[in-house]
Amino acid sequence: MTEIHGFADEKFAPVKEAFAANFENRDEIGASVAVSVEGEMVLDLWGGYRDGDRTEFWEEDTIVNVYSTTKTMAALCALLLADRGELDLHAPVAKYWPEFAQNGKDKVQVCHFLSHSAGLAGLDEPITGDDIYDWHRVVDALARQTPWWEPGSASGYHAMTQGHLIGEVVRRVTGKTLGTYFREEIAEPLQADFHIGTAPEDFHRIGELVSDGATLSGQVGQGDSIAARTFRSFMPGPEGSGSAAWRTAEIPAANGHGNARSVVRVQSVIANLGSAFGVNLMTEAGCRRVFEEQTNGRDLVLGLPLRFGMGYGLNSELVPLGPNPNMAFWAGWGGSLVVVDQDARMCISYVMNRMATTLVGDLRGFSLLRAAYQSLAS
Repeated sequence: MTEIHGFADEKFAPVKEAFAANFENRDEIGASVAVSVEGEMVLDLWGGYRDGDRTEFWEEDTIVNVYSTTKTMAALCALLLADRGELDLHAPVAKYWPEFAQNGKDKVQVCHFLSHSAGLAGLDEPITGDDIYDWHRVVDALARQTPWWEPGSASGYHAMTQGHLIGEVVRRVTGKTLGTYFREEIAEPLQADFHIGTAPEDFHRIGELVSDGATLSGQVGQGDSIAARTFRSFMPGPEGSGSAAWRTAEIPAANGHGNARSVVRVQSVIANLGSAFGVNLMTEAGCRRVFEEQTNGRDLVLGLPLRFGMGYGLNSELVPLGPNPNMAFWAGWGGSLVVVDQDARMCISYVMNRMATTLVGDLRGFSLLRAAYQSLAS
């Protein structure tokens, strides 16, 4: 039986039980889960191993690449700038990034980036090899790219491009890269061990991602559909996540490194309407903007019925996360998950190293989410 470390409020014992069950019944290797209520941690657990050979324990400070859970951090940077009056989410992107207006994109708005509806889910120009780590190479290609559908008309998951799109706006507004802005304005004030661009001195505590060898492009086929073209656009496999180049780069849609505790320390700000862990970061109105619905329908890339607000997926009848209307979420390739619930003032995150083949969470994370709501109701 896997030993579980950390602490859990007695009320949240069902989450601890579900976490242990993942190791016993769902082939968990190493993982962490954390829950906050009203801006304070009520559960912080970890267990298992941080390598596929099961020789190195997952420690309290183990971090891993959480893939698209990183997108919620990039979105929060934009929401924070908007809350401070430095960014208009409904302004044309070209107001901040003039070169972006090429090829019919003069009316694309910042909010289209946050809702995956800019029509820029991928690139026609090939991005290969080390070009993926060249920020200016990628954003210049995005500025030249013609949208694949009418911007604002529907969502189409911007799997890799969203982070560069939001990040370039952040850079134009602040003069700082998104990773730097996130670290200075969000992670450091909240004492969150989450990194978009991870320093080499932290490499020794990064967990190994364990995959069955599946690739994202393999899941959507090799045709000319929007989905297939999206996942052919500079999309690395999990084996590449162990390289120094990937770890140190800033790829705000996909290469954030953290654990469940660090994700919760950040995203509790949204769940608790601006304040968490003794830090007042945003206004209540700024946090509620997450729930301004931008799109609602079948996503052109994922093929799922999704509602997108400002930077987060929203609770819906077709994709029900829990009992409350004001719930938002996103998940990372392989299984990581974060959910914020403004009605319950709760945030929960799950981070692991055994990657499932799913793009938007799996039963391990959702079992923990169910247990969290069971705990709240008890």
